[in-house]
Amino acid sequence: MDSILFWDPEKVLEYQQQHLFKTLNYTAQQAPFYKKRFQKEKIAVEKITTLNDFKSIPFTTKEDIQTYNHEFFCVSREQIIDYVTTSGTAGHPITIGLTEKDLERLAHNECTSFKLTGGSNKEVYQLMTTLDKRFMAGMAYFLGARKLGAGIIRVGNGLPQLQWDTIMRVKPSAIICVPSFILKLIEYAEQHHIEYKTSSVKKAICVGEPIRNEDFSLNRLGKKITEKWNIPLFSTYASSEMSAAFTECTHGVGGHLQPDLLFTELIDEQGNPTKKGEAGELVITTIGVEGMPLLRFKTGDICKWHEEPCLCGRTSPRISPILGRKNQMIKYKGTTLYPPALYDILDAIDEIQNYQIEVFTNEIGTDELCVHIGCDTPTETVEKEIKDMLRAKLRVAPTLIFMASAALQQKITKEENRKPIIFIDKR
Repeated sequence: MDSILFWDPEKVLEYQQQHLFKTLNYTAQQAPFYKKRFQKEKIAVEKITTLNDFKSIPFTTKEDIQTYNHEFFCVSREQIIDYVTTSGTAGHPITIGLTEKDLERLAHNECTSFKLTGGSNKEVYQLMTTLDKRFMAGMAYFLGARKLGAGIIRVGNGLPQLQWDTIMRVKPSAIICVPSFILKLIEYAEQHHIEYKTSSVKKAICVGEPIRNEDFSLNRLGKKITEKWNIPLFSTYASSEMSAAFTECTHGVGGHLQPDLLFTELIDEQGNPTKKGEAGELVITTIGVEGMPLLRFKTGDICKWHEEPCLCGRTSPRISPILGRKNQMIKYKGTTLYPPALYDILDAIDEIQNYQIEVFTNEIGTDELCVHIGCDTPTETVEKEIKDMLRAKLRVAPTLIFMASAALQQKITKEENRKPIIFIDKR
């Protein structure tokens, strides 16, 4: 029902309220976790009849799901036909069970997302993320392309040689990948004299890493890609828990909410709604999920909302680039910062082949920051350039440790992990 993205906001709110209370009643009857919570908190579900009432329900946290994972399941084991897990980069992985209806919802979500980027059944997508290892995103892209009627090539992640061989053979019109991998594709193409700028690829759907600044301009990573390969980049934000995505349209001014799939809130440190234009933590309630629906789930992601109608004509609210994860906030030498601020600076320095950031608690109980830099020809000049740029942008410079880029890459892309590990929190 992608037409809901064009509806009048009041009509959307009516739809959401109706389905919110269906979700509430369903979880109260079917999910052991919510049954116990409502009994303990003495919450009478039948008396929750307005949005204000709904917002009095306690938040669900990631720690709740990690501790009581299977108590969130609302269906029997026989009804679950696909299991996925979160990546576990922010704690213990969470297992999510999907029913046939949930997979159809996932297909609808990604089909709408593809349409937002101008996709149609004429597209052929090359999938450069894994479809296995219990990864939801790969499955979502595959199902969404099928629903759209488009072609999809399941190459999987990594292997630039195979990616280019496939591009030259099958001629996809779009690629779906982690944006930093596009730089590796470009590097491989340049080394092997592949005319990538005139290839069949005309756009990239980007997953897992930010490509835009808060004002929607391309960040350092986005610029490094487009300076080499001038194709449109489309940013997406999603999580396995919400089984939905926020995807940019062709105007590139924020990821559109799909209001038939999620009800969203933005809250401050005290759990109150943020004021208009202020950043806050994104809270979601799933709509239409059968296997493992969630009520007022705190994602831990900090962002802003843009509620004015988009240039594309859609009226659905749009999410800003993620400014940081709440639990990844670093207080370093009196400065508050989030990892994306460091990524943006490090991505801009040509001498850095790769990097991994590590934060830990020092002997006096404060945050300590160390950046492992992959650089095959480190010099004092390079070190000074990196520190000067960090001080200029952040007012502080962390400890730098230089190492061979190949050795660092082995730490970043371990076989057991689905995503590159560029941030390690040991606090």
